[in-house]
Amino acid sequence: MIRTSFAVGLLALATALPAVAQVTTSPLQQADAQPSVSSQSGRQTGVVTMDRDDGRQVIVRSYEPRSAQADQYRVDFAALDVDGDGYISRVEAKAHPALDAEFNAIDSNRDGRLSREELAGWLR
Repeated sequence: MIRTSFAVGLLALATALPAVAQVTTSPLQQADAQPSVSSQSGRQTGVVTMDRDDGRQVIVRSYEPRSAQADQYRVDFAALDVDGDGYISRVEAKAHPALDAEFNAIDSNRDGRLSREELAGWLR
């Protein structure tokens, strides 16, 4: 009687539990061609792999932009710091088109002015 009760109990337990999903993985598909909008002419500066809720992986790679090697990113801090306060204000940055366009991204502490340290991070 105990064996029969045990077997019936196991059967009842097995049917009450939800089915365990089998997890399988497959290798990521490799793209033969690089994206047409890629700026991969510079060196790779980072890579991040993220797992999505649907089980897919997203790989994000960052590269030095082509324009980082151009003269438009050369900055003479002293020349732009017209008032000599040690910072480049939004008004002073307007004299440098690339710096003006990217001012908000460079101003990491959001104080409305760029320090030499913030600018060095942008030029790295």
